[in-house]
Formats: sequence, C-alpha cells, structure tokens
Amino acid sequence: MELRGPIERVATQAGDGAFLLRQLVGAGIVGPMRPAVVAEVLKGLRAFGPTPAAGYTMNAARRPHAVALVDDEGELTFAQVHERSNALAHELRAMGVRQGDVLAIMCRNHRGFVETIVAASKLGAHQLLLNTMFSGPQIRDVLEREAPVAAVYDAEFAPLLRDGDLPLGLRHVVWADPADPSAPAAVGAAPEAEALIARGDRSSLDPPAEKGRMIILTSGTTGTPKGAARQQPRSLAPAAQILSRMPLRSEERTMLAAPMFHSWGYLHFTLGFALGSTLVLRRRFTPEGTLQAVERHGCQVLPLVPVMLQRILELPDETLARHDLSSLRIVALSGSALPGELAIRAMDRLGDVVYNLYGSTEVGWATIATPEDLRAAPGTAGKAPRGTTVRLYDEHGRVVTRPGEVGRIFVGNDMRFDGYTGGGGKDAIDGLLSTGDVGHVDAHGRLFVDGRDDDMIVSGGENVFPREVEDLVADMPEVREVAVFGIPDPRWGEVLKAVVVLHPGAGLAEDELRRRVSASLAGFKAPREVAFVDELPRNATGKVLKRELRPA
Repeated sequence: MELRGPIERVATQAGDGAFLLRQLVGAGIVGPMRPAVVAEVLKGLRAFGPTPAAGYTMNAARRPHAVALVDDEGELTFAQVHERSNALAHELRAMGVRQGDVLAIMCRNHRGFVETIVAASKLGAHQLLLNTMFSGPQIRDVLEREAPVAAVYDAEFAPLLRDGDLPLGLRHVVWADPADPSAPAAVGAAPEAEALIARGDRSSLDPPAEKGRMIILTSGTTGTPKGAARQQPRSLAPAAQILSRMPLRSEERTMLAAPMFHSWGYLHFTLGFALGSTLVLRRRFTPEGTLQAVERHGCQVLPLVPVMLQRILELPDETLARHDLSSLRIVALSGSALPGELAIRAMDRLGDVVYNLYGSTEVGWATIATPEDLRAAPGTAGKAPRGTTVRLYDEHGRVVTRPGEVGRIFVGNDMRFDGYTGGGGKDAIDGLLSTGDVGHVDAHGRLFVDGRDDDMIVSGGENVFPREVEDLVADMPEVREVAVFGIPDPRWGEVLKAVVVLHPGAGLAEDELRRRVSASLAGFKAPREVAFVDELPRNATGKVLKRELRPA
C-alpha cells in the first residue's frame, strides 16, 4: 500500500513549481515588497540558502520592527535578533568556532536557543542539539562521539557539563537565567552569552562556503541516543509540503511549547522564521502557563507533544473556561502516539483545530492528520503531503497492497536524514527509509500506526501489537495513561503486560480491566499481567520509556 500527496501521483516539474508558488503565496511567505526590500531578501537567500541565518537576515530586511520572539525576559524584534546573533557569531569565531565545527547546544526554549542556532548557522557550524533531560553519562557519551569544539548551554546545566567530564579543550558559553540568582555561581569562569553579545561586532558576516548541518539526537527510548544529521533544505519546498496539510499563515503568533531541541519543536522554529511569525517561548512548560501565554499574546498556533495536551485537558473545567483561547487556529501535535480519544476530547473542548504529524527524527515527516481526518477516523496518522511517499512492505520486502493489511512503514521526502553520525542508518527499500513502525492504510487512504516493528509479540502463535490494546485501555474512564508491552511466558512464548496510571480517586480491578479488553478484542490480546503505578517514565517529548518498565 502506498500513500502519495493529495494531488496527482506524479507531478511534472512545472506542476511542482506552481504548487510551491501557490503554497508560499497562500501562506504569505511570498507577497508584495518594495524593490529595495526584495533586493535585500534575495541577497540573504543567495548568501545563506533556506537556513536560520537566511531566515533572520531576510526578516530583518522585510519586517525589521516586527516582534520575532517573546520569552520570559521580554520581546526582541527581527532586527534585534539579527544583530545580536551577528555579535554572538563574531565572538564564537574569536573563541575558535569555525565552519564545519560542531557546536553543542543545551538550552531550554528561550532567546538563547534561537540566537545560538542563528549564530552557528551564520558561521556554517554544525549544531548538536542536546536533550535538556539528559543525564551526565548520556551527555558525556554523546560529546565524546560528536566531538564538539564548544558548548553553549543554560547555567542550570553547568553541573552536567563540568570540565572534568568533557573532552579536553571544549570551550563554554553560558546563558544565565535572570530568575535564578544561584546561576552565576554555577557558571564559574565560562563567559556569559549576554556579555559576548554586548561587546560583539554587530555587522553582518560573510556567508560560509558550506552550510552547517543540524544534528538532532534520537529519543533514546530503547538505548543510547544516536545523532541524526540532516543537511539544511535546498529550497522552500519542504515548508510548502507542510503548509499543504497544515494551514499556517505568515506573521501569526506561535506559542512554541514543544521543546526546540527535538525535531518537532525545531520544525516549528524553522517554519516560524520562514513565515515571519512571532515565537512565544517559555523556559518551562506548565499547562496553565501555556494557556495564559496563548491568551495574553493571542496565539494562533500551539505546537505540543500529546502528553502536554493531555495535561492541559486534565486542568479543572473552571480553569480551562477562565482562559480565552478563541485565537487558536491550530493545535499541532507530534513526537509520540496520539490516542484517538484524546484528539476527539481536545476538539470537543477547543474546536476542530487539532493536527497530528507522524514521522521520526530520521525520516522527517510522513503523514499529517487534519481535524477532518481525526473526526472521521480517530487515531489516524493521516495522509502524506505532496512530495512525500509512504509505502508499506511485508516481512519479505513486498509492497502491501490491500487496505487493512499490516506492513512496515517506509518514507521518502526531501527531509530524510543523512545517516547517524556514529555510522549506519535506517533500513531502506527502493530508496525509502524505515520509520521503525508498522501500520496499515484504510480504504480512504489514511495511515494508522499499529506500533513499533519490534514491539509485536507472538503469543500462542498469534501476532499481537500492543498499540491497539493501549488505545482500548486508555479510553477507559478510570485510566489516565497506560503502557502495554510483551514479556516472556513459559506457556505462550510471550504475553502482554499493562502498566496503568489511574485518575485520582478512580478504582479499577485487574480482572475488570482484562474483562473489558476481552469483550472488545480477541482473548489472547488481554494483558496477562497488570500493574498500577503513580506515573509512567517519559522522555522530554512524552514518549514512554518502556525499557524502564520491563523486567530486568
């Protein structure tokens, strides 16, 4: 079974050009400009290509006084971000950061992340994005493998990045948190980024001969995180493909709650400078704080990971009702599986504004589900945008052709990664990369993800995918969240185990849970073991760390 974009299956070059122009004009990326501004915009694009460096250079010419970002410290215009990132880039170069070097970045969502990324892009340095939930040993392993020449990080992470644990010669730059009076003591001798910006040369830099790569680390849910390197896009075509399924518009406001070190948050950062949008950022996510920011700034777009949406909807009804969220046009979700019940509950509360993107760090995006898709088929991952191919293969490498038949999911588009920085890559067939998942397509061409291809168990000779059991249990009114996975069994080979978190005050017996599953699914799919816990272990993007739940 193969999914292509929603227009014609094979487009001519002229048709692709018309599609690109139509999407860019419709979103407001391309529009009327004064000749002098056009010249500056084209100059920036020619110099840097479609990179963060070009994005802020062009926006500084086109809309210099528009607000580029709002964070805990206030507002910055596009002209200010452009000049401040110039200053930081000059100072980083003086510290020895050169084109092609790796610059490690460990920042929460604030101006420091944005300006460091833009400065690195102006230098042609590769950007290694460190997960803010990493432990010291994980950081040490990643830095030894990736060999950065410098690290730029928030002061709170200084204890994790102390010199004794890091490669010799690593230079440090720190973003201090004004709200944390203890931060300067933790910084030590490392220079503060604001001091570098204050003294730095704000003039424009000559463009690098080679564009820097972005290195995003995989989630590490099944082992040590790998570095997935990706070239900067060669054109605005990838943005147009996203816009064809998710109607983002120029100069709107985005409350970017998803972490920007992850591919989902980083995607909305890049879409933000392509669209000239204002990014509203907060260092730490809180459900009500996010709603307050949406209301205060009239945000139209709210990128989240599904667990963030779940936490928002768990707020008391009176708290939700207290905030005016009528400005929201798009609640964009990705990063982990979206239960169909959660999508419906969110749309019943917020309106039909939920969009769900399915993909991976390695393949970029695969499909996008619109509100119409989610209403018609809750739990769907949606359809592929134009320019993306999604194809299912069976265990013998043959294309799956029948609706409902399960196969491994393979994807091809312009944003696939270049391979792991430590060597190796994902499985590939016919030029398409594996997502590591299995799924099926319904009669209307909508993709459903059934689970990880290594999550399937064989219980008494029957193939069982934990995802469908998870979705069923998650829909039970007593259940807040659940993880289901296989464990060894001497009689059946493998059986399912469910680890369940109940809503406060709710009660649900193991036998009752199994009875409800057996009433809806085949009896062999009912969990043989059930454990109740207070919370599930998750990474920064909300993915459950099942390895921490499995028996040792």
